[in-house]
Amino acid sequence: MTLSIPQILLNSGRQMPQLGLGVWQATDDEAERVVHYALAEAGYTHIDTAAGYENEAGVGRAIARAGLDRDDLFVTTKLRNQDQGYQQTLDAFSVSLDKLGLDYVDLYLIHWPLQNDQRRIDTWRALEEIRDSGRVRSIGVSNFEQVHLDQLRAAGASVPAVNQIELHPGFNQDELRERALTDGTAITSWSPLGGTSNSGWGPGSKPNTVLTDPVIAEIAAAHGRSAAQVIIRWHLQNGLIVIPKSLSEARISENIQVFDFELSAEELARITHLPQTGRVGADPLVANFGAPAE
Repeated sequence: MTLSIPQILLNSGRQMPQLGLGVWQATDDEAERVVHYALAEAGYTHIDTAAGYENEAGVGRAIARAGLDRDDLFVTTKLRNQDQGYQQTLDAFSVSLDKLGLDYVDLYLIHWPLQNDQRRIDTWRALEEIRDSGRVRSIGVSNFEQVHLDQLRAAGASVPAVNQIELHPGFNQDELRERALTDGTAITSWSPLGGTSNSGWGPGSKPNTVLTDPVIAEIAAAHGRSAAQVIIRWHLQNGLIVIPKSLSEARISENIQVFDFELSAEELARITHLPQTGRVGADPLVANFGAPAE
């Protein structure tokens, strides 16, 4: 199956599919199954994994089995928290590349900023070196707040191509999005559907109420669509990259069938103005799990 998925032009000059499949909380075998289905059957071309998910090998096996032209795929992976640091990052990237079975990845991200300013800069310098070597096409960050991004700028570092952050109706991240637009950094939304019943892992996090919100339900009924499809359209029409995760083949197929309808400006505004209920996941300003020993 071939679908025309919109592309976002990154500041690296590379194109990134605006919709992809995330595989957080999938085991290695589960990741192989769903990624193979997504690529071979459902029409996806963009897969988002991470060393910390411990399923890069499964993703790699699925990519090999799907047999698609490498130029038609976009693969993102992320640096494990405990591997931050200049030389540690160089070594960890090589491990990820081997597990994925690829000659290069399209996007490599620092998974979390953690609470060490110098290590953060050293890690970014390593990403710049990997990019310059040609083994990654674009580099970026994940869960970086503006203070972390300003620090990179002050250090004279290159501007991240992407910042992958928690973002969903009820947690719009307006300030980060506005600055990203100014800086030329694309935004990828994680937990774009509001998270799952077992994703409330951050301090003070809240269970997902987005998929059952009555405003979204009303809009979904008007279009004959699911709540998830409406939320994905909200992300897409706001210029965001979106990576919904599912282990269900039916939902994986449903989540990509969103290019034949549009939300009106009024519908977009109603979703945008839902009460802001806050994070589901951890706060990057205090999260330090997996930090390497000093």
